[in-house]
Amino acid sequence: MKLNIDTDNNTLTVIEGDHQETFPLHSKKAFELISMEWTKVGWSQKYQYTFSWMGRPVIQLPEDMIRTQEVIYRVKPDVIIETGVAHGGSLIYYASLCKAMEKGRIIGVDIEIRPHNRSAVEAHELSPLITLIEGSSTDDEVVKQVKSLVNPGESVMVILDSNHSKQHVADELLAYHDLVTKDSYIVATDGLMKDLFDVPRGEKDWAWDHPTAAAKEFAESHPEFIIEQPAWPFNESALTENITHWPGAWLKRIR
Repeated sequence: MKLNIDTDNNTLTVIEGDHQETFPLHSKKAFELISMEWTKVGWSQKYQYTFSWMGRPVIQLPEDMIRTQEVIYRVKPDVIIETGVAHGGSLIYYASLCKAMEKGRIIGVDIEIRPHNRSAVEAHELSPLITLIEGSSTDDEVVKQVKSLVNPGESVMVILDSNHSKQHVADELLAYHDLVTKDSYIVATDGLMKDLFDVPRGEKDWAWDHPTAAAKEFAESHPEFIIEQPAWPFNESALTENITHWPGAWLKRIR
């Protein structure tokens, strides 16, 4: 596919083989097409590695962070579980929301929490709201430990951001989905991999080996969940789709 942007005539032309179609440059369709390419190029340039939250690196697309904030504020979970800690920035981000709402705490799980990252998280002002667990997120003992930290009747949201292979995400979904409470979510992040198999830093197996595929298969076998992009609480535009690294990620528990 080719995208030709003509700023003199304010058009965007999509060329696929012998077929081409032209849209106004400032239209919804043009925005969606350009945004997808921008997201892919940004991923290749490690754009998401340029942000921090309250002193800790947070390796997320800002658009995904804001959309997650919208969901957390609406659901107001008692517990947010995140697999994948890295530098701890996401944990600090979620903890800051819990602090502002005066509700909630965070459990972070990673197969390896590097000492300097652990020290930085534990020294942070928001550390009282964060529990760190080191070990594979799919290890039976780790799963039991996480579940032991959730009290009966508490509302729970789960964000899966560790190993993004299809099989690992599928295993995480099976391990943690029963913690998710009605009208809350388990989120299989970084499914953009499916569109990155042919870009620099991509891998050809990502065409099939990605979190979106795991989420889709999970939803097909677990009717108590549906894949649903959370509604935007504010929208004065014609736009309807997220700019995201997380396509098809949001699994909502409906019963």
